[in-house]
Amino acid sequence: MALISSLCIFVLVAHFATPIVCHEKPYQAALFVFGDSVFDPGNNNYINTTAHFQANYLPYGESFFKPPTGRFSNGRLIPDFIAEYANLPLIPPYFEIGKKPFVHGVNFASGGSGCLAETARGFVIDLQTQLKYFQNVAQLMKKKVGETESKQILSNAVYIFSTADNDMFAPLFANSSFPYSDREYLQMIMGNLTSVLKGIYKEGGRKFVMLNLGPLGCLPLMRALNLQIGVTNGSCMEKATNLAKMFNLALPEMLKQLEKQLPGFKYTIFNFFKVLVDSIDNPTKYGLKISESACCGTGPFRGIHSCGGKREVEEYKLCKNVKDYLFFDSAHPSELAYKKYTELLWNGTPDVVAPHNLKSFFKLST
Repeated sequence: MALISSLCIFVLVAHFATPIVCHEKPYQAALFVFGDSVFDPGNNNYINTTAHFQANYLPYGESFFKPPTGRFSNGRLIPDFIAEYANLPLIPPYFEIGKKPFVHGVNFASGGSGCLAETARGFVIDLQTQLKYFQNVAQLMKKKVGETESKQILSNAVYIFSTADNDMFAPLFANSSFPYSDREYLQMIMGNLTSVLKGIYKEGGRKFVMLNLGPLGCLPLMRALNLQIGVTNGSCMEKATNLAKMFNLALPEMLKQLEKQLPGFKYTIFNFFKVLVDSIDNPTKYGLKISESACCGTGPFRGIHSCGGKREVEEYKLCKNVKDYLFFDSAHPSELAYKKYTELLWNGTPDVVAPHNLKSFFKLST
């Protein structure tokens, strides 16, 4: 299906149709967003949960949103910047589609969620439930714009995921011995993720963007935890980062399999691991200065998840200039970091986003 509709004015001159004015109008592919707190625009405001899984209070959002929306950063997230690049409005949270248009896409992400229903069960919207909400939107779309246009919107749309971070934390924070081997646990995660992608495909989705996992052990939260367990040099927690690497090796293999199985299935992977490691090691390259400590939080590296003072620990400190910081709170990048990452996702080279950057992926015919 063509993504460009041309509006041309023709004038009949001596029996020949001669185009004298021709404007190209880009077809606006919709954006559907799934995952965790890296993408959550405020869905957790609407569910029965605790402040631990919410960010709808200051200083969250202070650099852009008044009042805070529930985004786990000081401002916009990657899907917000993608919408800007793709000439789309801000993509609404699923729970706000009753009052906001949803034909340009919907954001289903939920802070704290994972691929597995067991991850923070009862406090978040897991990935399978996000799929059910998407299926609900697909039905609403048919009623709103009709079957033909709905089919076109869903097949041209881009589906972006940031998930599995929280699944990977579960073995690290388990109170007793964890019942699965790393391999078994990874298979469970991949199985659930595969079934969600197939569910979207069944509704007409064809273009999938996946963020791989960042170096989880290098989050301020995990550096602080490492100190607690006696690693005194402030280094990254190796076990956490190794779990992320394990997922990152399995992800492209799973997507290649789906590409073989499902006609028209297309994917691209953003190497979030690579860019986050690079910005921790070389913050100035990204216009940042401080890459190990968070702007907002308490304790070593401001790694205690206390930003805003509404969670278990009420005491927190806030940096003077958030633009210096890679991390806004103990686990989430700042708006400026997200902006830099979206530039790479949109226009980047194959070493960070492959086989397509997002600019070309949005235009890709299905």
